[in-house]
Amino acid sequence: MYFLDEVSFIGKDIAEAHYGWRMFFDGAANFTGVGIGAVLVSETGQHYSVSAKLRFPCTNNMAKYEACIMGLNLAINMNIRELLVISDSDLLVHQVQGEWATKNTKILPYLYHVQELMKRFTKIEFKHVPRIQNEFADALATLSSMIQHPDKTFHRSHPDENP
Repeated sequence: MYFLDEVSFIGKDIAEAHYGWRMFFDGAANFTGVGIGAVLVSETGQHYSVSAKLRFPCTNNMAKYEACIMGLNLAINMNIRELLVISDSDLLVHQVQGEWATKNTKILPYLYHVQELMKRFTKIEFKHVPRIQNEFADALATLSSMIQHPDKTFHRSHPDENP
């Protein structure tokens, strides 16, 4: 999906406290499907957005991890070395920071993958924000979840599962 660069964030502007690259992300698992979205914001305010519809069943938390991974991969591909990662998922932020334990066996591979991707940055920080400050990434994820694929019989298993 393509969106204009002029995006305003409601509420306290996260740019006031951080002048480098920022990444917002979100996932949405609902009755219409699973969508993920991420937005990278440069130091100058340029926005780079990416979104996708997942074609395998997953929980809302798994979708949030998928969105985070997609955004981190975009940042890596853009050669971004320092990044502030912003999410409204308190659970994901605290798990990635090692503050909360992760017992869910379906989430552990995602957590390990995010931790591996984090090693590709010279500086990376995760920050939890209220949902109102993550509206654009949330909208990307929700819109992506609603996309209907023409092949209704297609079903792909999650990469970590056997077909």
